[in-house]
Amino acid sequence: MVFTSPRFAAFLVLLLVILALVHRREANKRILAVASCIFYAAWDWRYLSLLLAVSVIDYFSANRIVANSSRSGRKRWLLVSIISNLGLLAYFKYCNFFIGNFNALTGCFGFTIPHLDILLPVGISFFTFKTMSYTIDVFRGHLQPCSSWLDYVTFVTFFPELIAGPIVRGSVFLPQMGRVIGPSTERVVSGSSLFLMGMIKKLFIADRLSGLADSYFAAPELFTSASAWCAVVAYTIQIYCDFSGYSDMAIGTARMIGYDLPENFRMPYLSLNITDFWRRWHITLSTWLRDYLYIPLGGNRHGTFKTYRNLTLTMLLGGLWHGASWNFVAWGGLHGGTLALHKMYSKRTERLAVMPPVLGWSLTLLFVMLCWVPFRSRSFHDTIIILKSLFGVSAGPYQFLPFWFFCCLSLCLIGHWLGFMWMEKPQPLASQTSFEKRLLASLGFHIEHHPISGAILFPRQVTACGLYVIVFVLLMLFFFAPLITNPFIYFQF
Repeated sequence: MVFTSPRFAAFLVLLLVILALVHRREANKRILAVASCIFYAAWDWRYLSLLLAVSVIDYFSANRIVANSSRSGRKRWLLVSIISNLGLLAYFKYCNFFIGNFNALTGCFGFTIPHLDILLPVGISFFTFKTMSYTIDVFRGHLQPCSSWLDYVTFVTFFPELIAGPIVRGSVFLPQMGRVIGPSTERVVSGSSLFLMGMIKKLFIADRLSGLADSYFAAPELFTSASAWCAVVAYTIQIYCDFSGYSDMAIGTARMIGYDLPENFRMPYLSLNITDFWRRWHITLSTWLRDYLYIPLGGNRHGTFKTYRNLTLTMLLGGLWHGASWNFVAWGGLHGGTLALHKMYSKRTERLAVMPPVLGWSLTLLFVMLCWVPFRSRSFHDTIIILKSLFGVSAGPYQFLPFWFFCCLSLCLIGHWLGFMWMEKPQPLASQTSFEKRLLASLGFHIEHHPISGAILFPRQVTACGLYVIVFVLLMLFFFAPLITNPFIYFQF
């Protein structure tokens, strides 16, 4: 049940109507849990039992952690949760990866292990990290465990972010369960605006660029250097609009239901350095890796060398989290090594010239784009071919620079300019120019910075201009969006 499908629209409308008619908080939570289970079962009903089993194990483990007075007993129950979650992740996601690498080492001796026929449960990387953070926070004393298993199931199975994030922690979600759940006029309108923004990113930009990127990366040796740069820029825009589009739709859907999910993207391609990029890109994953991996490894507490080691190791594992491939490990290693280099540079800026912002932005964006090459490529061999083509070492005879590429690039540039004008400033309404104020007011909206969800476009009043823009956008989506939408990129993770 994809967010952009008519079936999901019917599902969401029906759920909102039921939640609006049932005014009892406990009943609404149970309705939401059942709806979330139906949503997940629509992908593959066989793995619903796996999701519920994870809920039972972590709920029981967290309560046993609190019940144990000894630290060793608390650690044992924490290990039960971590090992069960990582064990599931290792089996379903990495088993054949390890088998393939083992066979590569032992094949020359005539000893191999057959690959297993394993279907990857959708969203397993996201819900295992979500449930592990819950038990770790309970162990650390940062969170009180759920008193009701049904409440915990509602948290684990919450469908807007279940498949591809944001990775929501119990400390963010569970306190909200004490309030009345259900749609309100303000929440439905503001949530719908976020959802529509996500649809524009996904259908009008990401899906249009996917054909270009897929065609190039399927046979990179055939195309010219100009085509290579076109395809890499296209994929850079595609993955951002695809993933941030999903996050916008997830946050918007949750907002309509009555919950606030954490911000996951903050204009990452405006970053002035690689550290800033990871404060803006997939924020819930980067903060998860920081709090539950980098800091437990020692963080920056044990000297310069170990700090750089911890950064690199954290990003290597973060790359592996994305998929069972050495390409993802290479992508994570490149980012980890560059984060270490930037930290080293930051410590010496008093003795070195500070990099001009335009140069820092240009170098950061170029590095991020080049790192998307191994992330997207089918193999190391293709990665080398593409990098050679980008720098003119070798290239094929064919060239393509499609019209839709320039349309989508223009939309992305305009969107980033508007985002910089309206969302990058700490107090948008106070700091906007008269032109910006008039433009927003004419559309009947204003921007507020929500403490959990970040910048949200709120309706202030209904205007003829605002209605015209909304109708125009819907018609553009109807007439120009691809008839067959592509799966969200992060569904594979």
